[in-house]
Amino acid sequence: MILRVLNFFVIGALVLAAAYVYRIKFDSTVQAERLAKIRSEVRHERDDIAALRAEWGQLDNPERIETLAKRYLQLKSIAPTQFDTLDHLPDRPPQDVAADSGDTIGGIIENFEQPTGSIPAATPAPPDASGPAPAPAVSAAPSPASGAPQ
Repeated sequence: MILRVLNFFVIGALVLAAAYVYRIKFDSTVQAERLAKIRSEVRHERDDIAALRAEWGQLDNPERIETLAKRYLQLKSIAPTQFDTLDHLPDRPPQDVAADSGDTIGGIIENFEQPTGSIPAATPAPPDASGPAPAPAVSAAPSPASGAPQ
């Protein structure tokens, strides 16, 4: 009788082991199919990247850009008088720019009247409320509230 129970127990263990092996085989087949699909997607993405790089090389061709610039941009030739050395630049900004303004270059551009290049002068953009706030003016004299001797 014990021998029969032992036989049933061994047969049951063999059936469970076979089911476990079948489950592992099925999971490995699913993973292999998933891996093949991912490899196919990677190959497809690499082909797309290669095609985009080839298109970028074609679009970035200097001859093409030159042709488009001649067709759509009304650029003038550079005159030799447009070049100057750095020692001829002024040391300070012109006097029409306020000294306490935070943006001296912006003041020069806003007060600039006549364009010199072939690019038309752009209209100044309205101030953006999300931009940085101007720094408050700093006074050289101490305030009476600071406790400094007067």
